[in-house]
Amino acid sequence: MSEPVAAVPAATTLMLRDTVHGLEVFMVVRHHQIDFASGALVFPGGKVDPGDSDVAEYCTGIQGSDAGAIAMMVGSIREAFEECGVLLARQKGSTDLISGSHLNALAHYRDKLHGGTITLKDFLEAEQLELACDSLQKFAHWVTPEMMPKRFDTMFYLAVAPQDHVAVHDGGESVDSVWIRPQAALDDAKLGRYTIIFPTRLNIELLAQSHTVQKAFEMAQNRPIVTVIPWTEKRQDGNYICIPEAAGYAVCEEKIPAAPA
Repeated sequence: MSEPVAAVPAATTLMLRDTVHGLEVFMVVRHHQIDFASGALVFPGGKVDPGDSDVAEYCTGIQGSDAGAIAMMVGSIREAFEECGVLLARQKGSTDLISGSHLNALAHYRDKLHGGTITLKDFLEAEQLELACDSLQKFAHWVTPEMMPKRFDTMFYLAVAPQDHVAVHDGGESVDSVWIRPQAALDDAKLGRYTIIFPTRLNIELLAQSHTVQKAFEMAQNRPIVTVIPWTEKRQDGNYICIPEAAGYAVCEEKIPAAPA
């Protein structure tokens, strides 16, 4: 057997807010031409860029973290800015996240960062910004199964969306976006309104156990993060996808639907 393809580091953010109807999470619909989870409802995120490793001096809340963990956090914040226009950053020397009006003045950097016409380091230096890595809370860690031709080593983070930051999809990698209650996302998927892939669904189910942002953060802080590398098992009644029971999800195995004849 050939060796598994190396998993590419990636990061994604579950951007949360409290509403009168309960906890909501920001999600985007992937463009159909994207090569991973095309057309699916997902959390904003993507691959960690090489430049995400070069900005530790522009980060707060990274004490005790190794270079790989810092790059994951940076990638999560950068991707949230590029993909949905929310930037978890502070003006250098400030304790407050940047305001919505300040964010609007920085919006033109989204395409430049995504297109590689400016580096993240140059952006942070030019605008005297520090990334608020301390605003992120680890939520889950998933790695694509070893038999897949493309693999990602993905860290999921929780973050509180600043009230005056307007989250909106980028119109490129994502073609639609929605603030949605976790249970509503699950219900809509059952009705066929959205496609939600297995890892996303299980993380939405986990998030649905919390009715407020505070409860979601408390749950994540008190829950051990177990790395999930799904595997398949062939049984008498069909094939199953399995994950470690210790990961703490509602299910640890699920029958894979048979392909249509």
